[in-house]
Amino acid sequence: MIEFRRLWHYCTRYIDNFLLAGLFLLMLVGLVVLYSASGGNLGRVSGQILNMVVALAIMWLVANIPLQQIMRLALPLYILGIVLLLGVTLFGEIQNGARRWLNLGITRIQPSEMLKIAVPLMMAWYFDKTEITLRLRDYAGATLILLLPVFLIARQPDLGTALLITASGFYVLYFAGLSWRVMAGLLVTAGGILPLFWTFAMHDYQRRRVLTMLDPSQDPLGAGYHIIQSSIAIGSGGVAGKGWQNGTQSQLDFLPEQSTDFIFAVFSEEFGLIGNGLLLLLYLVIIGRCLIITANAPTQFTRLVAGSITLTFFTYVFVNMGMVSGVLPVVGIPLPLISYGGTSLVTMLLGFGILMSIQTHPKLVKT
Repeated sequence: MIEFRRLWHYCTRYIDNFLLAGLFLLMLVGLVVLYSASGGNLGRVSGQILNMVVALAIMWLVANIPLQQIMRLALPLYILGIVLLLGVTLFGEIQNGARRWLNLGITRIQPSEMLKIAVPLMMAWYFDKTEITLRLRDYAGATLILLLPVFLIARQPDLGTALLITASGFYVLYFAGLSWRVMAGLLVTAGGILPLFWTFAMHDYQRRRVLTMLDPSQDPLGAGYHIIQSSIAIGSGGVAGKGWQNGTQSQLDFLPEQSTDFIFAVFSEEFGLIGNGLLLLLYLVIIGRCLIITANAPTQFTRLVAGSITLTFFTYVFVNMGMVSGVLPVVGIPLPLISYGGTSLVTMLLGFGILMSIQTHPKLVKT
């Protein structure tokens, strides 16, 4: 028994137990909803369990890496990500009109997922090197670090991932102390160029998504079908929901992508407003714990990385729920730790591994 306790302590010494418990609860909810959304497909559920095991193993590994080592990886990881994005541009496979995957022979990878972690790490590393004398040109340099991968990803096109990486970079700029006046100026500038972006940068299907969000009824059997069906599912759940596996929209296959992007609609129909409130509370508890880790981060680098990962996780939740509810355009962003899929799950738990390393390695990081 004593040896087991020692082994357990050794394996979990760099794990934040409170945060891990919240993540486990979310993933358990995800498996329950996935079973219903997939029509009782045990193969799909077991596949997600395998994804979780791999993602948790990566989280544990990263949590055990001191922050000095993670900081040293920021630059090479960013450069590797840019090189892979260029490889996608030149040699990537085209699926459904988008060039997002790179075939390496033994496997296919989506390099844009790597940049969700590499960009905030790189920007935090950059600011850490110029921490003493931060000037406007330093913020401009960090913005260039952000815009290069965003431009390459938006060209694939993958607007959802590009927006998420933009958000993660913006959070680094915010925590680095960028003036509110400058941020307001950037927002005004972005608003000014929005008509040009709409006309020349957005693809036809992306413009249709925005117009469909404003009025789904204009194409109820086409572009508006997703939003109309998910809205029906959410509304029909009522206060207490219809019960597990009793949702008509999901069980009768009216909901599209109900195991992935629109799984929140399945949850809402089956568990209602009460279930949604409890799910939001669980997300808020996890985000709150991550903000505490951010506040206690011992260095500029760790504070910027922790803050960006935390608020990016919040953005995932906000955008997916807004998308499914018809408040935001459909951009293909999964509900964190609930939606089926391995790539996004690995990326998110890798980020939580970095947060745990920040929490449990304070004495190993320079102060």
